[in-house]
Amino acid sequence: MASGATSGPRSVAIVGPYLSGKTTLLENILFVTGAIGRKGKIGDGSVGDASQEARDREMGVEVNTAKVEYLGDTFFFLDCPGSIEFQQESINALIGVDAAVVVCEADPGKALALTPLMRFLDEHKIPAIIFVNKVDRPTGAPADVIAALEATTARALVTRHLILHEGEEVTGYVDLASERAYTYKDGAASTVTELPEGAVGEKADARYAMLEKLADYDDDLMEKLLEDQEPERDQVYGDLTREFRAGNILPVLVGAAEHEYGVRRLLKTLRHEVPGAEVAAARAGIDPSAGDPVLQVLKTYHTPTFGKLSLARVWRGPIKEGVSLNGARASGLFHMQGMQTTKVGEAQAGEIVALGRLEEARTGTTLTTGKEAAPAPKPDLLPPVFAQSISPVKREDEVKLSGALARVVDEDPSLQVEHSQDTNEMIIRGQGDIHLRVAMDKLKNRYGVEVTARRPLVPYKEAIQKSISQHARFKRQSGGHGQFGDVEVDIKPLPRGSGFSFENTIVGGSVPRQYIPAVESGIREYLSKGPLGFPVVDVLVTLTDGSYHSVDSSELAFKTAGRMAMNKGMPKCSPVLLEPIHEVKVVAPSESTARVNALISGRRGQILGFSPREGWEGWDEVTAHLPQSEVHDLIVELRSLSQGVGTYTWKFDHLQELTGRLADQIIESHGAEEKVSA
Repeated sequence: MASGATSGPRSVAIVGPYLSGKTTLLENILFVTGAIGRKGKIGDGSVGDASQEARDREMGVEVNTAKVEYLGDTFFFLDCPGSIEFQQESINALIGVDAAVVVCEADPGKALALTPLMRFLDEHKIPAIIFVNKVDRPTGAPADVIAALEATTARALVTRHLILHEGEEVTGYVDLASERAYTYKDGAASTVTELPEGAVGEKADARYAMLEKLADYDDDLMEKLLEDQEPERDQVYGDLTREFRAGNILPVLVGAAEHEYGVRRLLKTLRHEVPGAEVAAARAGIDPSAGDPVLQVLKTYHTPTFGKLSLARVWRGPIKEGVSLNGARASGLFHMQGMQTTKVGEAQAGEIVALGRLEEARTGTTLTTGKEAAPAPKPDLLPPVFAQSISPVKREDEVKLSGALARVVDEDPSLQVEHSQDTNEMIIRGQGDIHLRVAMDKLKNRYGVEVTARRPLVPYKEAIQKSISQHARFKRQSGGHGQFGDVEVDIKPLPRGSGFSFENTIVGGSVPRQYIPAVESGIREYLSKGPLGFPVVDVLVTLTDGSYHSVDSSELAFKTAGRMAMNKGMPKCSPVLLEPIHEVKVVAPSESTARVNALISGRRGQILGFSPREGWEGWDEVTAHLPQSEVHDLIVELRSLSQGVGTYTWKFDHLQELTGRLADQIIESHGAEEKVSA
């Protein structure tokens, strides 16, 4: 091949949808290269599902790494979760690799699930190879699979392999670059074979289609095709390698990882075509040739044996054991195989290493041995789309829970934890129900903190619709000094969003100046729970008059009088329930837009409009107002109607009056909850 192999270690991410066969592909790569002596199975301790949480679910839930040697070259593979709920893990890893292998099934109906991932690869110009897996049991014609894949990316797909059949059985493939035919051997390398006579014409057409794609980037090749000249093989390989490394094309290879079909061919392609570590460094804005060593954290683990481990890409090396990074000394330098670690003395640019006990390092952090380094690009955190209220099963675990949550969030920064001031709940937010359940399993399995989870409460408020004046007197005599406070207040509604205002128009000292703040304090105390049982907003209370006793009056008495005035007056002001309304922006394929509109309308939403999603051909963005109570499990239905790829962002917009039967049910339910908690 004209391209030749590139020396030096390189890193490759294996990505793709859930059940596409990524972990099976990695296990076979490890087996073929001799890195392991036995293939593991999903849920049975394979390198790609090393954690307990992954084995329990028989699915990847975090990035796992493995090192292999192949024909003298060193590769570090990052096996990324397939579920959309763990997408943050994948994009964090992709930032630090030289190339990606996108694994998908030979099923055009499942190609759409690749779109978010493919768009990320496009945006960041990351070289990628598509590996169409499970070709031994396809559910669609190859042309249909390619057409479906083309809709997921802005880059040109270049088909490298033509599948060969005998009847319904897949027997091998033709490499369109080398023009050699191969017969698959279960559990062994494919063997070169004669091209079946019936496939000669199909091969010629497929090869010409490949060359046409390459000619878009090579004028000399275009000229040869126009003149019906056969290009030299070295030119074809050179074009394939150059445009792949530039991120202009996506080569498409085929295979069936379970049987080792296509695994060795994939490895050879990676060996010859994945660019050296300096290319990715330059893409990250790092000069690979000069300066102090630079690394970037791609993943954080908290382990029982080594404590905190920071999995990092070496952008510029070398680095040695005992190195100090950002002013802190790493306790060790390791290579990882799943969760197994091997100590190393030195690492070069392009390697993926684990650094021990860098407590201040976070996923995405740029590390250097020098005084300062410009931060390498890191992906944005995905906005949360699902939330749960959590509390420890054992009350004595409350303090322990806080520290455990900090470690879980350190491992997975797409999780958010907050204490809701409105509902006094601990809220954990993430990318879906499975995502949060995995986080809760980590709390239990790793830190011994078991939690219960429930749907978060909605922070309803209440307001009033009419004004009244109210008098209240607090008088108590119990020997010695008594208590006396007397006030008259005006209670008026304010425009929505105004909050609470307190004024006083006292003249002549009917309420001494020093007691007026106490009146306000009593009013504020009452407003935390109005006549409907919720905090009161958008109200103006004016202290207009009152009286006092020179001996018995006190701050406590006037505070009590203020609270009494509100307690008597507020039910007369026609209180009304307010529910929070969010502005949501839903993005989904255009074919799903009608169903998205129906989903929003069915959840009491108001559609504000929709438009094409910027930069995403064939996608729409729908903007709507939606009650917060209807947002909780929106992502579940949204993913169901959009083949798993629809998502949304949200922000609080306003409070809106809610009346009728639903309001009555909410008020009744809230009262019942308070009785139970009491």
